[in-house]
Amino acid sequence: MAELHTGVGRQRGALPWPRPRRIATVSVHTSPLHQPGTGDAGGMNVYILEVARRLAEADVEVEIFTRATSGDLPPVVEMAPGVHVRHVTAGPLEGLTKEELPGQLCAFTAGVLRAEAARAPGHYDLIHSHYWLSGQVGWLAKERWGVPLVHTAHTLAKVKNAQLAAGDRPEPKARVIGEEQVVAEADRLVANTRVEAHDLIGRYDADPARVAVVEPGVDLDRFRPALGDRDATTVAARRRLGLPTQGYVVAFVGRIQPLKAPDVLIRAVAALRRRDPALADELTVVICGGPSGSGLERPTALIELAASLGIADRVRFLPPQTGADLPDLYRAADLVAVPSYNESFGLVALEAQACGTPVVAAAVGGLVTAVRDGVSGVLVDGHDPVEWARTLAHLLPDRARRARLAVGAARHARNFSWQRTVSGLLGVYGEAIAEHRERLSVQLAGDAAMSCSW
Repeated sequence: MAELHTGVGRQRGALPWPRPRRIATVSVHTSPLHQPGTGDAGGMNVYILEVARRLAEADVEVEIFTRATSGDLPPVVEMAPGVHVRHVTAGPLEGLTKEELPGQLCAFTAGVLRAEAARAPGHYDLIHSHYWLSGQVGWLAKERWGVPLVHTAHTLAKVKNAQLAAGDRPEPKARVIGEEQVVAEADRLVANTRVEAHDLIGRYDADPARVAVVEPGVDLDRFRPALGDRDATTVAARRRLGLPTQGYVVAFVGRIQPLKAPDVLIRAVAALRRRDPALADELTVVICGGPSGSGLERPTALIELAASLGIADRVRFLPPQTGADLPDLYRAADLVAVPSYNESFGLVALEAQACGTPVVAAAVGGLVTAVRDGVSGVLVDGHDPVEWARTLAHLLPDRARRARLAVGAARHARNFSWQRTVSGLLGVYGEAIAEHRERLSVQLAGDAAMSCSW
């Protein structure tokens, strides 16, 4: 397989890439203003928000186009200095699922093009689209504006369908075709990990020269190990969240849907009770998040599952946490579980480790990069609840091992920062702009030569 570019690595050199002045970021189906852990808001929202803020701090203006989902929203919101979110009306303001949005792409694209038409020519230097729906919009806008398109998939239909959770719906053929089109048309494809890059090349026939790996980051100021005595900090965090101060706590943070597999953790607790009843009785599992995707069809499914397995007393449900409460939850936990069937990266795993909490994660997708097996956490092959129970049974009573993993988790997370991510993206942007300008120069020279020949 051809050698992959690494955006971060390129940026460390002295290559004179041009720097964009303004970027149009397209995020059709979810807004960075939405609370992660609810609806379709998740790691992608965090990514767009954190990257936009830091691009603005680097004197690159960012305008984010997203679909309006409420009549109360102003047309434009200044999210941070140099970052504006523009709400585009496309279809009903409420009640549309992500699967219904392809029918509104024409209306959304028209809104994006109108916004640019009101500006002076050449207002945007580049488009960065997120998820395939946005890539379809970015593809047309790139042709109309004459600027390069950089695309980040975040998730890929072919990968999700190959690793489908039990009872989950496969992604439709229309999405697969849409992704293939965007992959073919984008000037650069940003992959979160080398695994995702290989999927783009192997499953979607992407040109390796147009694929760059730029890993996401974590806010190391917000997510960090607590100062002072760790045990005292853990007890204080549990009190603030209303959790038991004694015993073990294992937390799941994310959207409640089959893809994220919180049911695997609940079933693992039931298996643990059969294996070691005394240990299970000391354990509290926290499920933090809201229903999403196909999980909306049965929003109480996890509550019913815990009751049917006879472990309702061991499971606590919390809504998505904001502000200081989310770092508190990570610090309150002895372990954070990420049993997903697929993750393009796994920001929850990185946030937890940055707080000094080891992670037990499925060995899939980007999680094999986000978690350093045996150093910052443990990777589990597969989703067998018995195997997950065995892992928990070995880790929870072993305080010394968890302490070593906690140190390794914080150290591993420090390798990732949003500044590092933005540095890599600026390298990718600059390369795309330079290549685009070179193509224009060649085209103009050819047109001039043709004119002279007449």
